[in-house]
Amino acid sequence: MQTETTTAPATTPGPGAPRRRGPATAVLIAETRLFLREPGSLFWVFVFPSLLLVILGFVPAFKEAQDDLGGRRVIDLYVPISILLAMITAAIQAMPPVLTAYRERGILRRMSTTPVRPSALLTAQIVLHGAACLGSALLVTVVGRTAYGVALPEQLPGYLLALLLAVAAALSLGATICALTRTAKAATAVGSGAYLVMMFTAGVWLPVQAMPHILRRIVEITPFGAASQALEQAASGSWPGWIHLGILALWTAVLGIAASRLFRWQ
Repeated sequence: MQTETTTAPATTPGPGAPRRRGPATAVLIAETRLFLREPGSLFWVFVFPSLLLVILGFVPAFKEAQDDLGGRRVIDLYVPISILLAMITAAIQAMPPVLTAYRERGILRRMSTTPVRPSALLTAQIVLHGAACLGSALLVTVVGRTAYGVALPEQLPGYLLALLLAVAAALSLGATICALTRTAKAATAVGSGAYLVMMFTAGVWLPVQAMPHILRRIVEITPFGAASQALEQAASGSWPGWIHLGILALWTAVLGIAASRLFRWQ
């Protein structure tokens, strides 16, 4: 005697049915919501660089052409500097404490037992803070153009290349700080020290182009010193120096390898 077995037909979601998000996408959305709920990070990454540019524009001398700057104004130089300040804040001050806090509280270790891998959280943080850097760069450019008539980058492809390399170098440095520090407090302390050094090399207190010759040569081998020069060259119409681009790429590679080898999930 044969028994008939019936198999329910496989159902496929209709056109109007919601699509299931992958684990990595879900993590990215969740981390984005958490980031947007942090007014402190939003202010220092998005608002402060543009606010600094506006404040500097109130200094009359900064809006006058300077012969020792090749006929450029100080305010022109501070557009790429403000962009670098946003990168430093996002990658060094904002990202490391978040990731080290996740590790310190055991969240990364618990995630390793679920379909959502810890690497998804790390990737989400890198993507999120990288997007924050680019968004702030756009805002600074718009403010500089509309408020003080700062010319848009004349060598746009070279400017975008230097900008992306600078973001990569900043995030690699932030990831290295995450790898070297065990707690959120340690990450904040190390990040604060690195923040002050990187602000100087980016030219926040004194533009790299106005530094004494020997000091400028030393600063130019740092990631943000090289980025400041590359962005300024592209903004003035020249292709960024390959030496500066190479320094950025080298720092990104060295710091990225160091971070990947030293990072611990628990």
